[in-house]
Amino acid sequence: MTLTDITNIRLISQQIAATKFKTVKEIVGWMGAMQAQDYAMSKWAIGVRLPNSTDKEIEHAADNGDIIRTHLLRPTWHFVSAEDIYWLLELTAPRISASLKSRHNELELTESLLKKSNTIIRRMLTGGNHLTREELISEISKANIPVDNNRASHLLMQAELDGIICSGAIKNKKQTYALINERVAKTNNLTREQALEKIARKYFNSHCPATLYDFVWWSGLPVSDARKALEMIKSDLVSEVIGSETYWFTNTFSLFQEDNNAYLLPAFDEFLISYKDRSASFQFVNQKKVVSENGIFRPVIIINGHVIGIWKRSIKKEKVIVETFFFQSQNKVVKSLVEKTALDYGYFLDKKAEVIHGVI
Repeated sequence: MTLTDITNIRLISQQIAATKFKTVKEIVGWMGAMQAQDYAMSKWAIGVRLPNSTDKEIEHAADNGDIIRTHLLRPTWHFVSAEDIYWLLELTAPRISASLKSRHNELELTESLLKKSNTIIRRMLTGGNHLTREELISEISKANIPVDNNRASHLLMQAELDGIICSGAIKNKKQTYALINERVAKTNNLTREQALEKIARKYFNSHCPATLYDFVWWSGLPVSDARKALEMIKSDLVSEVIGSETYWFTNTFSLFQEDNNAYLLPAFDEFLISYKDRSASFQFVNQKKVVSENGIFRPVIIINGHVIGIWKRSIKKEKVIVETFFFQSQNKVVKSLVEKTALDYGYFLDKKAEVIHGVI
């Protein structure tokens, strides 16, 4: 097996090359969690895995609470299925909270202040209220709780990690927060062992081929817990050593992949960000073109499993302009493939797509 095989299998396991699912909730549930700090691009991350879907369809699923956007895992914003929100928080939030304590000390956000903020947030949202960040922070500030110097973000994140709030419905084109227990019905708790097994199964089913340390990076779990979780599901996996790394696959993985496939993947897409080692997807010489020095994962152009360039969009009233920046000059066949997938993106946004090609 080669590195090219790895990337092509990932296109299949991640439901990019083809999908067996029909709904937004099913896609997100299969993936386990999908990084989502760039809200607009994260909707396309779902859309690219759900052919003929639209931006409005993804947003409707988020507004309805079929999928939830919150902080967990590493942590950063993620989309998760409503059915997975509670056990994922219970598994990953304590470690994240512990890692934030030193920063909270620097910001003088004491336990007392955090509890006071949580009480205000809970009171404001009770009764099905969905409020914006600005609305919540305004009320918190009135209680003489400091919200400057990024304190507001920490107060809201802690409320998420404490299982109090999660994403609400869009209001006046703005993100909102809602009470999680009013948004999602509480499910039966999993034991820690059950949760470890479940997160490992979700990751390796949807992201294989992957290594133990890919799983550690994606999940945010300690190595010991990640190794324990992998041991729990090893009987349902196969492995192969490529170079110095051991890659794990499901028993049913497929090597089939049509030639000349092209995809415009969004910023922070799971195809790249969910692996610690991304060398199978692009050459090291292009590292800084794909990922900025401050960790921004740019939208990428994929041809036959490999990153051959990056792209950006400009949304106009009736059209979206897609600008490509290839790492080297490309022939008409490649450009035609990219233009075809740009049409899919245009359909997703309900706009006409126009493509401008360039080289970076």
